[in-house]
Formats: sequence, structure tokens, C-alpha cells
Amino acid sequence: MAKRKSTKPSRTEARRRVAIAIMAAGKGTRLKSKNPKVLHRIGGMPLLQHVIAAALQVVPATDIYAIVGHEEGKVREAVKHTGVNFISQPEQRGTGHAMMVAEDALKSHDELVVLSGDVPLIRPETIKRLLDLHQGKRAAMTILTTEPSDPSGYGRIIRKSGDVVAAIVEQKALSPKQQKLKEINSGIYAFSAPELFLRLHKLTTENAHREFYLTDIASLLTKDKKKVLGLRTTDADEVLGVNTRAELSQLDAQLRLRKSAELMREGATIFYPETCVIDSDVTVAPDATIEPFVQLLGKTNVGEGTRISSYSVITDSQIGRDVTVRPGCIITESRIEDGAIIGPCAHIRPGSDIGENAHVGNFVETKKTKLGKGSKANHLSYLGDSEIGEGVNVGAGTITCNYDGVAKHQTKIEDGVFVGSDSTLVAPLTIGKGAYVGAGSTVTEDVPADSLVIGRARQEIKPGWAKARREKQRSAAK
Repeated sequence: MAKRKSTKPSRTEARRRVAIAIMAAGKGTRLKSKNPKVLHRIGGMPLLQHVIAAALQVVPATDIYAIVGHEEGKVREAVKHTGVNFISQPEQRGTGHAMMVAEDALKSHDELVVLSGDVPLIRPETIKRLLDLHQGKRAAMTILTTEPSDPSGYGRIIRKSGDVVAAIVEQKALSPKQQKLKEINSGIYAFSAPELFLRLHKLTTENAHREFYLTDIASLLTKDKKKVLGLRTTDADEVLGVNTRAELSQLDAQLRLRKSAELMREGATIFYPETCVIDSDVTVAPDATIEPFVQLLGKTNVGEGTRISSYSVITDSQIGRDVTVRPGCIITESRIEDGAIIGPCAHIRPGSDIGENAHVGNFVETKKTKLGKGSKANHLSYLGDSEIGEGVNVGAGTITCNYDGVAKHQTKIEDGVFVGSDSTLVAPLTIGKGAYVGAGSTVTEDVPADSLVIGRARQEIKPGWAKARREKQRSAAK
């Protein structure tokens, strides 16, 4: 009996070096924007960054190459933190031309995956499936395909049998019979790098746009009896590109719904997710609750058991466990510790650190302020450039006067201080541990621990004054 041939790649094949090239040089003229196409944002990130994020789950950053051209300085700056490589394509003459300018950087690799910088919903799992099929069957080219509900405008895939592709036929060249085909070319490919670069310079510009098309490599390979395969993805949305503002909006909505579904699978509760705006980098722990019309933006993290109420907008902030964020709060670049209560309608500005079990109430604004464990500022206060200890009570209407017209100054309030309502604290200022500030005081000098400070005019009462004034006004009116 013949020994069954193993379908697993050999040890040598397993070590084959894979590169991912991302097409990111286009202008995107139909977006009618002065900004590069791939820098338009969905899900809180540039389109290109979404594609890079998917690629990074397949190969390391050192094997990812973004091919940039239009406004390439802006593009490089926007995604340089990802650690990927850049290849310059100053003149954009088509997808085939992009590979020509990238040849020197890529030819040392064994396999090459080509992605589009404006296809942000591509999943890493799909890229891996494409690469697995390509390597497992030792193909020269493998094309990612799909069947959208309306294939108009796309090149069609003509299959020979099974996985094997006979040709890619552009829309204008379709015969009446081929018009019925729905399987399209996504523009995402895997190549054997040597086979690609051997034929790359055989491409011509004999087409309507006078460009070099990478799709033409398929016919060159077929002519040479090399294996060209097709892998169909069942989710047509993940290979959709962005050409118009309407498409940008549609993909943003799809990406955010995908994000909400992912968070709910991991244990979060999100009511009416279609009303929420949750960026791709946001994390929400199990048993957290997100009410309708909440925005969680940037790199915000929400802890276990926390509840974020409707109409709150939280950006680049760390929200601890069992926190309550009441309706209408704005929290930006700040930290909220476990058990704190925020709002309603509080404004937590950058640099704030709200301590464990602290309360920041309605219409309270903080900026670069640390509010200690168990401290409270429940009503109508402004606390800027402040360091407030534990167990402090800040009365309604209190403000820290942190700006003198030239520089900002700090107010320090130590543990256990009671600040009466409508107090004005003129920085730089320190109020010692356990001190009391009388309501309505303007405090301009440091207050020792356990002291009472009253900084207001002495009250004076003039009996009958108001009655006499009214009578005088009536007499004048006659």
C-alpha cells in the first residue's frame, strides 16, 4: 500500500519568509479632501492603521511595508508608531507600478501578501487563510475573492475548476454570459515573490488609464502554466474599500457594530449598540454596562462592574472598577479610580485623577487635579491645578483661582479639610490638614492645620433700610 503523502508544509517551507505590502499611495480624489485617503478615520483610527493592525497579527512589523506616495510625509508620521517600513512611490502609475518600486525591498522574501490601505475591515484570520491556502498548495498567486450583492464595477473571477482561477476579466471586457458571474477580485493577493518579480516587468500600460495593473500578473502566470488560485471570503464587507464619504460612514458604522459585538461576547453589556460610538482601541471589562448614546474614544479602558450612563463622552481615559458615570459627563485623558461616582454633567479635563470612592457631582469641572480617596465635590465647582487629599469636602460653588494672567499655580488641600460653599481659593495656596474654610470666604494665604479661616467682610444689618428705600422710590415715581 502506497504511503500517504503528508499535506503539512516541510520544515524548510515553514521557515519561508513572508512580507506584507500595503498599498497606501493614492490620493482618493472622490473623497474631495486635501488629506491623504488612507488617513481618513473610522473607528477612531486612520484607515491605514486598521490594515496595519490586521497585518501585525500575521507577521512582525519588520516584514510589513507601507507603499506611500501622496502626502507621504503625513502618512509616515501618522503610523510610524506601528514600526512598519515605508517605501516611497512618488509617481502613482498603478498597482503594478507600486510593486515595481517595492521590488528591491521585497525580493528577498519568499512569499508576499498584498493588501489595500483603504480596506480597513480585513480580518487577520482571512489573511492567514489566504496565506495558508497559497503556501499549502504551492501557488504562484492566490486571489482573495468574494460575492457582493452588486458586483458592478469589479473585475470578475473566471474559475477553471475548484480553487484554480483561469482569468480575471475586467467589467468592460465581460461577455454577456460572464456578466452573470458574481465572484469578484478584492485586490488582495498572495504571491510567490520570485514568480511575481520574474514577470513584473512584462506588465504594460495598454489600458484606458495607461497604468500597470497587478491583476495582469494572473494572465502571465496562467500562460506560463503556473498555479493561480482563488479563495472566497463569505463576508463581502471585509474587502470593501473606501472611495466616497458615504462609504466611509458606512464602514465606520460596520466597524463600530463589530467592536460592540466583540465586547459583548467578552462579557460587557451594551444597550442599543447602534447608538454608541466605541473606538477600536477601547477595552471594556466583563460586567461593565454601557448605556445608549455613549461615546468611548481613543484608548479608553472601562473596568469591571462600571456603568457609563447615556450621553457621556470618554476619551483616552482609564475608568476603574465599579465606577458610576452618570449622564452627560465628559472625561478626557484622566483616571477614575475604583468606586468613584462622576456626574451628572461633570467635566473631567486632562490630567485629572479622581480617587477611590470619590464623588465629583453635577456641573463640577476638574483640570490637572488629584482628588483623594473618599473626597467629594458634589456641586458647581471648578478645581484646577489642585492636589486634594483624602476625606475632603468641597462645598458648592468653590473655585480654585489657578491663573494669575501669566502663569498657573497650584492649590493644595490636605486630608480632612472642609471647604464651605462659595469659597474662592487663590493659588498658590495650601490648606492644612483638618482645617475649615468658612462659607463665602476668599482665601489668599496658607491656612494651618486644624484652623478655621473666614475671609469675608463682617456682616452688617440695617433695620428698616429696605422699607425706607421702597418708599423713597414710590415718592420719586409720583
